[in-house]
Amino acid sequence: MEKLKRLIGAIQFLTILPAGKSERYDPKGMTPYFPVVGIILGILVSAFDQVAIRLWTGSAAAVLDVILLLVLTAGLHLDGLGDTADGLLGHRTKEQALLVMKDSRIGVMGLAAIVSGLSLKWAGIASLDVHRSLLLIVIPAYARGGMLFGIRFLEYGRPDGGTGRAFFDNPPDMRAFWGLLIPVALSYFLGWKGIWLNIMFAAITATIIFYYKKRLGCITGDMLGAMAEITEAMLFLLVSINPNF
Repeated sequence: MEKLKRLIGAIQFLTILPAGKSERYDPKGMTPYFPVVGIILGILVSAFDQVAIRLWTGSAAAVLDVILLLVLTAGLHLDGLGDTADGLLGHRTKEQALLVMKDSRIGVMGLAAIVSGLSLKWAGIASLDVHRSLLLIVIPAYARGGMLFGIRFLEYGRPDGGTGRAFFDNPPDMRAFWGLLIPVALSYFLGWKGIWLNIMFAAITATIIFYYKKRLGCITGDMLGAMAEITEAMLFLLVSINPNF
């Protein structure tokens, strides 16, 4: 029952799905379930895609898939991507960058990052052929699982508090990463694409953490959201590379 409550909490935090009511806010307890929520989102998008691709072209279905993901998450991660781009993509000090990210208004770099991220995600999904349904399921799980590494290996950048503060009070240990075993196990059925997917996931996650560490030496809730969006878009794009290039 406790595990179910933690899953419900994670669903409520990351999505707009009707998952009942969680009795208490438990950041440490819900964090390991982030990849599971990704699987749930992926199943919904994959099922929708199976209908959409029979009614429209693959490109049109991909647009609808991207929109569905955006709606199901209420743009939570996308908002973080925009704020992060506004703060980090410029010659600002750490303090200035954190202040800009806290501003609810979106700037040019934030808008460009959002448009670019959605475009990359659309391009990747539109190019999927073999294993399309399974990739639509596992990649959202990888993207949300990647946030665990940000929480585990980086310090929180707002000592005065913020949206993601509670997740860093008790950083997850390696046992909390069990949820990532689900997409990793499912990737076995992708053949060589599964190996490529796991290599790219590790590379993207490490690159983002290294950049955050070098640029600010910390992470915020917005930067976690950006991490999920970037990972998701890049995995869709990279896994759809033509093997005969």
